[in-house]
Amino acid sequence: MRIAILTFDGFNELDSFIAAGILNRMRAKGWQARIAAPTAEVVSMNGVAIQRQEALEFAGEADAVLIGSGIRTREIANDAALLSRIKLDPTRQLIGAQCSGTLLLAKLGLIGSLPACTDLTTKPWVVEAGVEVLDAPFVAHGNVATAGGCLASQYLAAWTIARLSSPKDAAEAIHYVAPVGEKDRCVTGAMAVIAPFLEAALAA
Repeated sequence: MRIAILTFDGFNELDSFIAAGILNRMRAKGWQARIAAPTAEVVSMNGVAIQRQEALEFAGEADAVLIGSGIRTREIANDAALLSRIKLDPTRQLIGAQCSGTLLLAKLGLIGSLPACTDLTTKPWVVEAGVEVLDAPFVAHGNVATAGGCLASQYLAAWTIARLSSPKDAAEAIHYVAPVGEKDRCVTGAMAVIAPFLEAALAA
């Protein structure tokens, strides 16, 4: 499986790196989670400069695409030329977004009238885009999921693994990254958050 983690200038490190770290626990099974960006180098909201692993267009080829947040998301959401480079297809891809990344999904027409999750700062912008915002950390509608809050990246990663591999693999990935002494609690909590949406996908 190939996963694109879309990362833009001003990105939130927690969104991109936590998701990448958890998803790459599946490397032994042939998975690759790659940072995809519109430019060769992007700089985080805290000044961390990184080199992209893939161009933004990699999103169109990937099996799953996750979109993180950042301090420049509103600017990106109004950049039609940049958005036109992002080709997503929920009929054949899993697509997830976190915090202000939800605004980009809305602008790309992938949320529509469905309720979504985002962070408290971004909520007014997402509502302005015509999306109902839930007071919840995670929601999925078919192959499209949204999450709210920096640490909700674990739910997007776990959902992606559970959908494209198995709930067992998702639980094991969360168990690996969870704090010592809290592993069982963290696994139980994360799986409880995504479980209803896994059941709904199976029933569809």
